[in-house]
Amino acid sequence: MRINEDTLLEGEKVVLVPYNAEHVPRYHQWMCSPDLQKLTASEPLTLEQEYDMQTSWREDDDKCTFIILDKQKWADASVPEQECMVGDVNIFLTDPSDPSLAELEIMIAVPCYRGKGIGKEVTRMMMCYGIHKLGIRKFEVKIGLDNKISIAMFKKFHFKELSISEVFQEVTLGVTVNEALHKHVFGNMDFMLQREYGKTRDSRQATFTPLSL
Repeated sequence: MRINEDTLLEGEKVVLVPYNAEHVPRYHQWMCSPDLQKLTASEPLTLEQEYDMQTSWREDDDKCTFIILDKQKWADASVPEQECMVGDVNIFLTDPSDPSLAELEIMIAVPCYRGKGIGKEVTRMMMCYGIHKLGIRKFEVKIGLDNKISIAMFKKFHFKELSISEVFQEVTLGVTVNEALHKHVFGNMDFMLQREYGKTRDSRQATFTPLSL
């Protein structure tokens, strides 16, 4: 989607930025991992195909993608943005007849960042963005049956089991946006700041000026 092409979302531990061409090489490196291919039910792509995929995610009206950055690293202007990448998060509009229904998908690609509460923070941020910017009223997630940690996390966000696929060995969980969800999950919404990505990136780059020899 182009709606988020100049949107930066800042949380406590992470910064979410649009998926741009400069992120593709690192992303492609991640997706060469058989473990991540299995986790995301993805087929391996060439680097050229990955660039094509990035373009389609930017252009397609049914996909909204952010790259997850380590906020602490990103705060150091000398660290290139690509080196701050830890994963991605997506919203897919899966039903053309119901644009208020979306599938949420989160990938923490760098193993050392798992189990640190980042998935929970990103979920909260992305759901909030989907509700207020995209008009989402129903969220679904598909999770492998053996991924007990992720299943438990989404249940804390009031997701309930909708179905189980023995063939794909995954469970589908869902939640409908209501007053209780707003109250218990989002509170006063001071957990997230929204900025203009272009200006913030340019300011960050200007902060770090390499010394000339």
